[in-house]
Amino acid sequence: MEFNEKIVIKALPENIYPFYSQVSEWKNWDPDVVYSSIEGDFTQGATGTLKPQKGPEAKIVFTEVTHNKSFTTITKLPFCTITFVHLLEQFGADTEVTHAVNFTGFLSPLFGQLIGKQIKRTLPNTMQGLKKAVEMYNDEQAA
Repeated sequence: MEFNEKIVIKALPENIYPFYSQVSEWKNWDPDVVYSSIEGDFTQGATGTLKPQKGPEAKIVFTEVTHNKSFTTITKLPFCTITFVHLLEQFGADTEVTHAVNFTGFLSPLFGQLIGKQIKRTLPNTMQGLKKAVEMYNDEQAA
């Protein structure tokens, strides 16, 4: 199972990226996150935890981090890996933000049904929360 969501935010990537790199603050803009944490810096190889509104706490591994461009995390389940990709692509003064989710492994069809449907349902709210938080912060900085 694989799906993605896109949104355009009126901000440059460097103004959006801090909302990603401050992992413990994800709950402030993502309504599906109860809490999240990272051990160490926001870099490739770092590990952390994420507790969604529905479901148990999950361990996450940051498998790719490119400053002001993207980051990817994975979560391991029994015989299944969930990959979360976050991309920032600038178009003039705006940035297209993509969040993609991919389930792989022997039990990916099962976990896709159990977990994937919930993630897919809440992903638009996550994207709207990020857009609102970034644009509100930028408006406050400009004032």
